[in-house]
Amino acid sequence: MRSDRMKVQMDMTESRENWSGLARVRRHALAALLAFVLAAPATMIATAQTSEKPASDPYYEPLPQETGTAGLKLMLRRLGTTARLMQVDAHPDDEDGGMLTLEARGKGVSTLLMTLTRGEGGQNKLGSNLFDVLGVVRTLEVLAADRYYGVEQRFSRVADFGYSKTAEETFQKWQGHDVALGDIVRVIRTFRPDVLIARFSGTERDGHGHHQASAILTKEAFRAAGDPKRFPEQIAEGLQPWQPKKLYIGNVCGFFSNTCDAANYTVRLNTGTVDPVLGTSYIQFALKGLQHQQSQGVGNFTVPPGDRFTFYKLVDSVVDSPKDKDGHEQDFFDGIDTTLPGLAARLGDEEKKVPWLRGELESVQKKIEEAAAAAEKDPLLASKPLDEAGGTALGIAMHLPAELSPSAKDALVFSLLNESSKLQIAGQLARGMKLDVAVDGISADQDHVFLAVPGQTFHVTATATSKYLWQGPANIRLAGIPGEWKIERIKENSGGGEAIAHFQVSVPKDIPYTRPYWHRSNPETEAINTVDDIRSNPNPAVPLLPDVGEWWRSVTFPFSTLPSLEGTANLGYEGGTPPARCMVKYKDEHGNVAELPLAVVPPFSVALEPGEQVVPVSDGNELTVRVGVTASSDGAPAGTLRLELPPGWGSGPQELPVHLAKRGDKQNSSFKVIPGNLKEERVAIHAVLEAGGKKYTEGYTLVTREDLGAAYYYQPAVQRVSIVDVKVPKDLKVGYIMGAGDDIPTVLEQIGMDVTLIPAQKLATENLGKYQTIVLGIRAYDTQKDVIANNKRLLDFVEAGGRLVVQYNTVGFAAGPSDFNAGKYTPYPATLSRARVSVEEAPVKILDPANPVFHTPNEITQKDFEGWVQERGLYFMSQWDAKFTPLLETHDPGEGEQKGGLLVAQYGKGTYVYTGFSFFRQLPAGVPGAVRFFVNLLSSSR
Repeated sequence: MRSDRMKVQMDMTESRENWSGLARVRRHALAALLAFVLAAPATMIATAQTSEKPASDPYYEPLPQETGTAGLKLMLRRLGTTARLMQVDAHPDDEDGGMLTLEARGKGVSTLLMTLTRGEGGQNKLGSNLFDVLGVVRTLEVLAADRYYGVEQRFSRVADFGYSKTAEETFQKWQGHDVALGDIVRVIRTFRPDVLIARFSGTERDGHGHHQASAILTKEAFRAAGDPKRFPEQIAEGLQPWQPKKLYIGNVCGFFSNTCDAANYTVRLNTGTVDPVLGTSYIQFALKGLQHQQSQGVGNFTVPPGDRFTFYKLVDSVVDSPKDKDGHEQDFFDGIDTTLPGLAARLGDEEKKVPWLRGELESVQKKIEEAAAAAEKDPLLASKPLDEAGGTALGIAMHLPAELSPSAKDALVFSLLNESSKLQIAGQLARGMKLDVAVDGISADQDHVFLAVPGQTFHVTATATSKYLWQGPANIRLAGIPGEWKIERIKENSGGGEAIAHFQVSVPKDIPYTRPYWHRSNPETEAINTVDDIRSNPNPAVPLLPDVGEWWRSVTFPFSTLPSLEGTANLGYEGGTPPARCMVKYKDEHGNVAELPLAVVPPFSVALEPGEQVVPVSDGNELTVRVGVTASSDGAPAGTLRLELPPGWGSGPQELPVHLAKRGDKQNSSFKVIPGNLKEERVAIHAVLEAGGKKYTEGYTLVTREDLGAAYYYQPAVQRVSIVDVKVPKDLKVGYIMGAGDDIPTVLEQIGMDVTLIPAQKLATENLGKYQTIVLGIRAYDTQKDVIANNKRLLDFVEAGGRLVVQYNTVGFAAGPSDFNAGKYTPYPATLSRARVSVEEAPVKILDPANPVFHTPNEITQKDFEGWVQERGLYFMSQWDAKFTPLLETHDPGEGEQKGGLLVAQYGKGTYVYTGFSFFRQLPAGVPGAVRFFVNLLSSSR
């Protein structure tokens, strides 16, 4: 793993409640209120943003529709309803973005998307990163999509372990129902939705077992969240039971269907309606978000203008709602009073204890209506009624009588605090307030973006602006999270609608680093994430919440809320600017000014390169291990680098000095490692840097993309070595043409094969005759237009005596050049299907034992199919010409035979091979049998 920035090339794509912007009187009132109300869990709020065009739509800035008059109109929609909605799905890109956008943007509903996994088990169309690094990328992608939907985001602890055909297998991998179910219940009890929606149906029509499981769990969670006997440990932590009012399921009419049998649905929503504030339809606006989810190849989806319907079925409810003669509702919230005065009605008989409540709530509602009318003339005119409404809402919460039951008071305060927060943000939008906080003096060199390290001192400038001119001094505050930062105000000045403050900041020496709060020790085998550091979340009662929050809040890290610097500014009225995170501004590779949130990292990043190595038993008595050490700041202390080796192994030298003077400097060191007796096994080599009295044993990577936010992914400084008993032909020249990206060429080189990477764009002119074998990487026809254009050259290479190994490709949603079947790229007719074998232990039968592929140069037996990871294979052929010979059969339990995973055909003087077996996962994982078998596929005819 490299310790510099990881960039994914494109081929087409706070969590805490922060009230620091309230006026002094509001802050004191709120503090007293929060102390007064027991067991009222905080609303967790955060934001992540992204961009398809970095220059005009920076990731860490609001969308144009979220600012100015448009932003105020959207916020006024939110103030017009207390409705809350939560949808649960399985993976990033599963979500019904059109529905979410319609509810959140169009109707102002407070909306949350809970995605159970981070998609870490999927394929990656953009590169070779798989498992947890892919999970980080896909997390960033769904956060970018959320920015357009206008929703909050949550995840659970369960991981995407690869394709699953049944819910039963999924639950087995997820250690039963309770891990994921408890996480859903926790989110329900914290977010408190009125309506709960499963994206899927919980039946076989959902396909993927994760999809089925997500709906099954959502149905269970609907009642479990309201039962104090379910997950009582959450109640002990301070969460309260919460019963949503209605439960809906999706996928009742097919994901891409625009029509539906009347008996199959309860609610039909038109996401094709054009919203005048957004300037487009809800589904089209949502697709601007979905296009960021490019690693899964969904970035090119388009929908023509016009009606676009989505359908959901009501399956459980604790309220009555009106329906027409066909049993249809008009809206998810039919039967639920979502008006502000309706909060009084929710008290039931207890409303008699607060006879004044309904009138006060009506007063707040009238002020909001007054603000909406004023905003049509001048947004600034809306500020006064918004302030008055906010003060009244807080006043109501402050004066709730003790006679109210704790549960009733808790629910009412929760709603009032949410309304007060929305009113504050609306006031800020009406006044055009903004605060920028940035580290001073950053180099324009994008390769060495400033990163704070413990003990470091630097300068920060905060600039507050507003469209109205205030009187009196501004008060800009900068706070560290956690609060041990040493912050000294250097100077401050204001005037003409702008205030500027300068600070000197010292980072605490023992501060935690900016890193994900979850990890898996072995991503290849574990299906549950471990939550690492509860300190990374300021509310210990809800350590899994959230990764992104309300779209109108300040920027935050999408993976960890700590550490950071946050500024607020009071500009002379009873409110202030939205809170703003400290940013690092720099020039990107296009010369545009870009920015990233300030991050705290270790002084050094240590990484063994590569992180995986496959070594033949016959390799000899010496290995080369390379260690890269990168400095995160200037003046890093000198250190000593050494290796920790398996018993009986040695290294030369035993240690090496490390001295890095400047931020971004990197030292690459090589050790000659003398192993003990080489035998087929897996061992680990660790690197340790000792500097400044501390040990550093891990490296970090900035994972980002131009259209996404940023995350820092940490890995231990370890090289996992797979020692494999494999025979390798010494005279075989292999050409490898990358598709979506994989690490197979690296493994082939490690075991001693002669491999040359052939850029797809040079395929038309490359002398193919100098290779005996050419390999197409995964999804080559799906991602490389030059492979499509030069397919005849590849077949001519085979006909002339070469060997072509084609790895798995995909079947497109619509016939086109990248659809393998539509292109007819095979030498003889063959039909690619979506068939796959997801159980990695599924038995494998050798169909043609005499075939040289099982004997040359390695003898292949049943043992070679043991220890595979994640899956056997995917996208098998379903039909083929008689000239093809199937070599293997494997199938998932309870299914029919699958013989289309490995087909071989003689074509002219050469050999054509198609394989859907997932060698792209097995070789980097160092699976011995897969390594041997793949070598045979490349060389058996030689």
